[in-house]
Amino acid sequence: MTTLKTERLCLRPLVAGDAEAYAAVRCHPKVAKWLPPVAGEPVEAVRGTIGRFAAAWQERRYAPWGVFLEDRLIGHGGLNFVPEFDKTEVLWALHPDAWGHGYATEVARAALAHGFGSLKLDLIFAITLPDNLASQAVMKRLGLTYRRRVDYKSFTDIVWYDIDREAWLAR
Repeated sequence: MTTLKTERLCLRPLVAGDAEAYAAVRCHPKVAKWLPPVAGEPVEAVRGTIGRFAAAWQERRYAPWGVFLEDRLIGHGGLNFVPEFDKTEVLWALHPDAWGHGYATEVARAALAHGFGSLKLDLIFAITLPDNLASQAVMKRLGLTYRRRVDYKSFTDIVWYDIDREAWLAR
């Protein structure tokens, strides 16, 4: 499992001991409205998520990281393989207290560099709800291009942006 340090953040795989702090971020109403719903008791639900991330680290050598600012968990972000699309997405979800500081861009930039550099992925996409303009601004800032609308899990009409390795390396 890979841990990365950015200018201000530590990106490391989540562990079982992070479940309570992660649930407080993942299930915060202002965060949860942008993500597929969590079923059941929040801490137990995110333990399952942490377990799925750990399995992905073993299987693919990547999964979302916990995003830490000065040893405090402020969200998750990184790369996630999505079987429904047979492709890898870059994603981020941060506690509202961390919004507006450039952390999402910082996390996503590190994830893209890792995905195209170390992992040699050919294409990475990002998806969000059409009215999540803040996330779309991050996607554009990173050089991702709008491509289409898709349905994903409980959401319909999701916007899809992507970038390939050649375009990323040419930036």
